[in-house]
Amino acid sequence: MSLWRFAVGAYAKPQAQAIFLELQDAHRQCVSLLLWRLWTLAERQPVDEPILRAAVSTTKVWDHAAIRPLRDLRRSLEPLSPGFSDPQFSALRRTVQACELTAERLLLEALEPLAAAQDKAKAEEPLRALAALGDAWGATPPKPLLRRLIRATCAVSTP
Repeated sequence: MSLWRFAVGAYAKPQAQAIFLELQDAHRQCVSLLLWRLWTLAERQPVDEPILRAAVSTTKVWDHAAIRPLRDLRRSLEPLSPGFSDPQFSALRRTVQACELTAERLLLEALEPLAAAQDKAKAEEPLRALAALGDAWGATPPKPLLRRLIRATCAVSTP
């Protein structure tokens, strides 16, 4: 399954969006990077240290250059400002949101081939893999929240 298709499906699962946003907003995680790592686990694609570093590096560059500025702009447009009609304001916000989603999709398309060239591996322990991803990203998320994410997106049991 393509990473994009997996990401759309995982994000749409009940409770997943709220968990992803909590990880993003309260624990400085990158949703796209988390989705990539969940996809590698689901596809049993091995992720060694060089692949993990490449994914984090690629993500940090694109997150800084495109995703975060678009997200900040979209969020700054949330409250209505005097002098702008609601339809005008809403249309602009939707346009920025579409650009943000495109930037996230471009990141996923850049991340997909990093692990896809590897041979299938034995199943990795999802909690350990996501915790290592958080460490590599530079902001370790709480394990109970990662467990909830795994259950919400993949129906994988964790210890």
